[in-house]
Amino acid sequence: MPVDQDGVMLPRLRPADVARRGVVFGLLGVVPLVVVTSSISGHSERRDFLAVFSVLGFFGAFFLVIGAGFWWLCAGDIRRLRDWSTLTTQSASATVVGPVFVRSGLCLLVLGAAAFGLYHLVDAAPYDSWLYG
Repeated sequence: MPVDQDGVMLPRLRPADVARRGVVFGLLGVVPLVVVTSSISGHSERRDFLAVFSVLGFFGAFFLVIGAGFWWLCAGDIRRLRDWSTLTTQSASATVVGPVFVRSGLCLLVLGAAAFGLYHLVDAAPYDSWLYG
């Protein structure tokens, strides 16, 4: 891969690429969530697990806002995590932290939304269904 004069890999990160990867990671995390949810016996325990797990959506929104703020502060100089060795000052670490927070925030937001949706499915399930437990 080509690098610029500072040793940073080119092309620079774009918000759409980082967001796409975060959403894909979140969607991949939904599979273990469904498996774990279906392995929990008992209707109230399953609902409690999903209610607690859906709080991740709030953390995801918080991380997304923080990451977008870091991204905005470092407008032209966004770096990959593997470009950590090219940082020269302590304040330059924000160029790496922004994409990390955006990606993890979107991943948590997708997982929290999936848990919230599953919670409502389990809560509305009839007594004799497999979702009820």
